[in-house]
Amino acid sequence: MFTVLALAASIGVTSAVISTTPPAGADQLSDAKAEAAAVTAKLAGIRAQQASLADQMQSAAYQVAQLNAQILANQAQVAKDQAEVTKDTTQLRSQAITDYTSSGTSNQVTQMFSSDPNTTGIRSEYSSIATGNVTTTIDNLHTAQAQLQATQAALQQQQTAATNTQHQLQASKAQTDQLATQYQGTLNSVDAQIQTIVAQQQAAAAAAAKAAATAAFNAKLAASQKAQATAQTVSQTSGGKSGGKSGSSGGSSSATAVPTAPPPPVPAGVGGAIQAAEGEIGVPYVWGGSSPSGFDCSGLVMWAYARAGISLPRTSGAQYASTTHISLADMQPGDLLFYGPGGSDHVAMYVGGGSMIEAPYTGASVWIAAVRTGDGFVGVGRVG
Repeated sequence: MFTVLALAASIGVTSAVISTTPPAGADQLSDAKAEAAAVTAKLAGIRAQQASLADQMQSAAYQVAQLNAQILANQAQVAKDQAEVTKDTTQLRSQAITDYTSSGTSNQVTQMFSSDPNTTGIRSEYSSIATGNVTTTIDNLHTAQAQLQATQAALQQQQTAATNTQHQLQASKAQTDQLATQYQGTLNSVDAQIQTIVAQQQAAAAAAAKAAATAAFNAKLAASQKAQATAQTVSQTSGGKSGGKSGSSGGSSSATAVPTAPPPPVPAGVGGAIQAAEGEIGVPYVWGGSSPSGFDCSGLVMWAYARAGISLPRTSGAQYASTTHISLADMQPGDLLFYGPGGSDHVAMYVGGGSMIEAPYTGASVWIAAVRTGDGFVGVGRVG
């Protein structure tokens, strides 16, 4: 009566073993979310059944306890009545015998038991009365005992039925608990699958974004290299023509901002500076901060290079002024990218692969991002 068979039928399962593999070619995330919603709904139905069974078990336990109390009280009453009737019967018989044998001298009321022949009829009548009283008492005892025994049998029958109901409820509750555990495990598995799919999609999106940024950076890098080569060719051509003109004060050199001098070598310790900066990924941006409790852009660069034994100025503008400006085409890991007039707005450190590390802005944390050559980018500076 209290099994979970109806529950299993109502939610459409006989087992909580559910496939968590979406069909081939389907939208995995949508399928997984739909399955999670279905399992959640079924689990809610099981939880409701658990609560109902728990209430019924509490009521059944109370009923069994009440019946047990009534049975004990009834048994106590039977014992009490039996003791009282036994006592009364014994006393009555004893008193009758005593009065009869003592000719009533022990009790004025029963002096009818004297040896006077005139009292023989009375004595006989008393004896009959006494015997009748005892018989009536015994008859009453038998009647009371029969009633108590009938009540006791009824109570025990009710107690047996209530106990059976309690056991059925316990079995149903155990089955429901097992079903809930199985569905909870299924739901956990589906949730884990959703998290995996989301993480994969996010990773794919991030990889695609990084690939696009790297491609754009490489394209700009190639353009910069081409511009540098063109500038050098123009400069050499202009110089040759100037040399052919007597008294010329020099040719009109190109107005390109790309440095034409060979860049200085990358200083020793740059790898340590990069490693130090990358060790602070996740540290929050703090304006004016220059310690692991919080960094701003130039504070991170200064702190990282200090770990490598290289001293830099505090602000991005001063760092731009203190570094050797090189072309984008010559940029190596450890070089600094500057933004804004004179590099005064922002600075980041190139880490290779088209990526840079920076403390970006308030509300964000130190991170690695794709190199940006827009947004006020003014050039690259090499420390040393």
